[in-house]
Amino acid sequence: MTKALVITSIAAPNPVLRKCAEGAKQHDFRFIVMGDVISPPDFYIDGCDFYQIEEQEKLPFKLAKILPKKHYGRKNLGYLLARNCDLIIETDDDNFPRDEFWAQRERMIEAEVLLNKGWFNVYESFSKERIWPRGFPLENIQEENAEKQKHIKFKRDPNKKTPSLCPIQQGLADENPDVDAVYRMTMKLPIDFDKEDSLALGAGTWCPFNSQNTTWFKEAFPLMYLPSYCSFRMTDIWRSFVAQRIAWTCGWNISFHNSTVWQERNAHNLLKDFADEVPGYLNNSKICKDLEALDLRDGTANLTENLMRCYKMLTANKYIGEAELPLVEAWINDISSS
Repeated sequence: MTKALVITSIAAPNPVLRKCAEGAKQHDFRFIVMGDVISPPDFYIDGCDFYQIEEQEKLPFKLAKILPKKHYGRKNLGYLLARNCDLIIETDDDNFPRDEFWAQRERMIEAEVLLNKGWFNVYESFSKERIWPRGFPLENIQEENAEKQKHIKFKRDPNKKTPSLCPIQQGLADENPDVDAVYRMTMKLPIDFDKEDSLALGAGTWCPFNSQNTTWFKEAFPLMYLPSYCSFRMTDIWRSFVAQRIAWTCGWNISFHNSTVWQERNAHNLLKDFADEVPGYLNNSKICKDLEALDLRDGTANLTENLMRCYKMLTANKYIGEAELPLVEAWINDISSS
């Protein structure tokens, strides 16, 4: 199995990037880092394929010519560079990989599959704390709490574990997990998640997943596309909603598993994060309702057609700017080429 690790970063070589390079070398991963406008011009780590912005613009991809600068979406070019691999893992430059991060992944996992649950807070199935993932609708947090009367950790039923096809797998992150600015300004941190069996979310069950510790098998690569004409804090979250909706048409589930990284978070302005997350606070539920209402075609042969249908809806409803559509078209062309 050929494997790649993909990160985007504007940082100088730091302990996380060096740890990733070391692990990638030991475990036979190609390690790709995409820079941006303010990346250090002399960036170098042994075992790391680093691409400055000038090098990215010369890549043989249609997307490379039109992708906006100064955006997390530069990571799309890293995915394209790794498109001929069998598996891509992505993370960020402030997540330290543990030994188990490099363990072999399998598409088929044994897990309890949750179907038609609506919004399901996966973080609470791995923790006794009151915690929710970035992108989880705020209006559903207290509603769920009122229904329970008090917070009770979700209990797995070992008798319900079945083989589940999960070409997209989300790992958690300890210490500074991926939570929103509202959580960071009001709730407990740091937090380490409990060790639990994986869960698989199937059709009719929603939970956002991020780009901080995510495994993609080859058949799901077309769904990796990160939109550029939306908030930085929503790009991977809204991608996850699109990916989940299209996964349902393929009979795929999205798995969530124990933490294999811990985060030493880069400096953030929480009020700026909050402002960047407002489009999500206002629209996450509506976006998923609109995605559910789409008439998508079943089967893996229709992945890219369904992807375009999703983005046409997102732009028509003004969740994302119309300038996104040429980028999606270029992505589809590039990811489909060998």
